[in-house]
Amino acid sequence: MSAPEVTVIDYGVGNLLSVQRGLEHCGAKVTLTADPERILSAKRVVLPGVGAFENAMMALGALNLVGVIKEVGRRETPLLGICLGMQLLLDESDEFGITAGLGLIPGRVIAVPVQSTSGDAQKVPHIGWNALLPSSTRLDWNGTLLQDNRPGDASYFVHSFMAVPNDPVHRIADCMYGGHGIPAVIGRDQITGCQFHPEKSGEVGLKILRRFCVS
Repeated sequence: MSAPEVTVIDYGVGNLLSVQRGLEHCGAKVTLTADPERILSAKRVVLPGVGAFENAMMALGALNLVGVIKEVGRRETPLLGICLGMQLLLDESDEFGITAGLGLIPGRVIAVPVQSTSGDAQKVPHIGWNALLPSSTRLDWNGTLLQDNRPGDASYFVHSFMAVPNDPVHRIADCMYGGHGIPAVIGRDQITGCQFHPEKSGEVGLKILRRFCVS
């Protein structure tokens, strides 16, 4: 049986090495590239990302990859956005002013609340391990990249902004922070976004990457 092929978009904004190692640990053959034709012909695509939303969109634009990634989404090629890569999937972000995103999942990126629901101050960025829970519209995770995971499994988060889809049905999993439900995994059709880092989340994250590799 041949190794699953995964193409990771290399646009200068992301922790590519850890993503590559995580996927390779799951048995994938990984290609790092910014070449539009290789991305369009890929069997599976990962969009990583760390840092500021605007900088990431500018980097994608400079490499003529915005339209390429939108086309990947239209073709229903399995696409996984990680951390900032998840946020880029939405329509726009409020970070440092309004910046347009890829528009693959309708929604908006907003700041993580600096106060808990009880009015206490809470630290932002949200950093650390947090449990994944089915969103309010889901009874389970069957048919998603989380189908091998269980509610309560913990993943590693580092973020100051959160991606909020317009349609609650696109929220697959949430985590709770200061009483607020924060979208942890979102998805539409073959497009999935993880706010946390699956490649840094031990076996919990590897289960997600393995499921992506056979999607």
